[in-house]
Amino acid sequence: MSEKNAPQLVLPVLEGEDPWTEEEVAEQRAELVAELARLEKRIEESDAVLADLLRAGVDGAGRDPADVGSSNFERDQEMSLAHNVREMADQLRLALTLFDQGNYGLCEVCGNPIGKGRLQVFPRATLCVTCKQREERR
Repeated sequence: MSEKNAPQLVLPVLEGEDPWTEEEVAEQRAELVAELARLEKRIEESDAVLADLLRAGVDGAGRDPADVGSSNFERDQEMSLAHNVREMADQLRLALTLFDQGNYGLCEVCGNPIGKGRLQVFPRATLCVTCKQREERR
């Protein structure tokens, strides 16, 4: 089946929201793909920085303790940032999988629509606002 003849993916909306247009659906998927590519590039760069920091940490014999502490802090901070970027990339991969399965825009917990407005601002969202708030309170 050609792209033109492919059935239009209908994304769910909250009551009172305008339905997604074909263009908006295409833009939403393109945004997910572009953001994932950007994050994967950041992961590669971060991996290179971490490798350099780890190599530099190995030859620490005779180094000033303050320099070692500073290097350790920098390495830990870079590792934390890298972890966050990986989590965001995983969220984007999940959102793309849900998109391709026809389940994008539905809350993973309650099954209700996440909302067009929320997805346009936060495309990798997989929880509605209510379920996300409940999760954050725990």
